[in-house]
Amino acid sequence: MSQARVDTAEVRRIAELARLELSEEELVRMTRELGAILAYVQELEAVDTSGVEPLAHVGRQTLGVRADCEEPSLEPAVALAEAPRPLGGGFGVPAFVDEG
Repeated sequence: MSQARVDTAEVRRIAELARLELSEEELVRMTRELGAILAYVQELEAVDTSGVEPLAHVGRQTLGVRADCEEPSLEPAVALAEAPRPLGGGFGVPAFVDEG
């Protein structure tokens, strides 16, 4: 298997696109690390996964599903009792657009 080769010019271009300023030492280190990452990805691509079911998540979680039925809600007076700024039967919130 051939090792993924990344040169410093390519890493410099990627750093520029990401608006990162890398010293020469960091550039050399990032080139080596990115090459190792790409080599590992190549190694993973070589694994036969033809008999493996695709997954959206690694862990198989089963979420409990509640019945889709109407339930009583709070009375408006009870819901607004703890509101810091009740306003006209609802919750008053600060304006986020200057009305001036």
